[in-house]
Amino acid sequence: MKTIVSLIAMSVLTGILAAAESWPQFRGPGGLATSPDGAAIPLEWGEKKNMKWKTPMPGPGSSSPVFVGNRLFVTCYTGYGTSPEKVGSAGDLGRTLICLDRGDGRILWKKSIELANPEDPYRGYLMEHGYASSTPATDGERVFVFTGKSGLHVYTIEGKPLWSKSVGAQSSNRRWGSAASPLLYRNLVIINAADEARSLIAFDKDSGEEKWRYQSKELELAFATPQLTVAEDGSDEMVLSIPHELFALDPATGKRKWLARTRVPGNVSPSVVITDDMICAFGGYPRKMSIGLKRGGSGDVTGNLRWDSKVTTYVPTPLAYGKNLYWVNDSAEAICMEIATGKVLSKKTVEGIARSKRFSFYASMVRVGERLYAVSRHNGTFVFEANPGMKQIAQNRFDDRSDFSGTPALSKDALYLRSGKFVYCISE
Repeated sequence: MKTIVSLIAMSVLTGILAAAESWPQFRGPGGLATSPDGAAIPLEWGEKKNMKWKTPMPGPGSSSPVFVGNRLFVTCYTGYGTSPEKVGSAGDLGRTLICLDRGDGRILWKKSIELANPEDPYRGYLMEHGYASSTPATDGERVFVFTGKSGLHVYTIEGKPLWSKSVGAQSSNRRWGSAASPLLYRNLVIINAADEARSLIAFDKDSGEEKWRYQSKELELAFATPQLTVAEDGSDEMVLSIPHELFALDPATGKRKWLARTRVPGNVSPSVVITDDMICAFGGYPRKMSIGLKRGGSGDVTGNLRWDSKVTTYVPTPLAYGKNLYWVNDSAEAICMEIATGKVLSKKTVEGIARSKRFSFYASMVRVGERLYAVSRHNGTFVFEANPGMKQIAQNRFDDRSDFSGTPALSKDALYLRSGKFVYCISE
């Protein structure tokens, strides 16, 4: 089964990206979390094996690297909340966008993004993911960086500032900060500003002019990055799961196309997974839920719900391959679920977790051919066979004991991984 998102992957990218190898957004082209065909990524690595380069970062972050051509972009934060032992002053918080040469890891340029509005204090779940959790996006000409209450910032790939826009500075009762990443669609950049404005907001990529805004009180505690797909009638849709709702908007106008009432409660962090036939959503806390919705229809499509399950994921987004979903959840359980029915085909504890299994995985799984790569926060990267048995075939670690929460980026011959201290290039 091919994911239908792949049909639009090139339509939402620019001609520059079509001509250059790229991993332009969270979970890569089309949000599929899948390497290019024929990619040769090492099965095993370490400090003295298959590590091409590593580059120190000014501070930590949970965002993922993205790249276009030879330029790789990653964000981090400094000055406040970089460790529980030295919290510092909230007024000193800063964010940095860094551009590296993908071939040798040299820093080509870096830009500081100053604090525009006070962020949520360093406590609760913000201590788990920090202040640089949104993955940048690039269209091959520009880089789009979302910094929560300090707004959206746009640069050329050479590092020239273009424009910045505020998205609001509200805060939910939980005060957990932001995590959703920018989504690029044609001439728009779309931001899930749930924490800041209870809104999805689209800006013109060239001018920064706001083009539409979708508001809902249910957007509180909705931290996921929206996903693009193509409807049965050939029109484009942007799909997002939020507490108790799964819905699609027209990404060009922000008008709602359909909505399903679900039992997925608050704290929705994973993105939806879209296939030819189904849309699957995950999340909730403390009561957790996953659901499967049959594609098709308009208006209220709640009747299209086909299954729900208590087997789910709190933070990592699953990936679809063949007829199944695969993921390692935040509690270190490797899970394979049938897309059509929600039937759990396998569920087992990951071997080799030395620390507490609670919140042990934040990064989303990626696929390289017949292998699945899952990055844990403190116990290395685990590799599984990409079939329902999910046989664990490798565990790879560096000496670096900082937090690894970012989802990797994949090229044809390398895996790019970030930690709280370094960016790594893993290659044969």
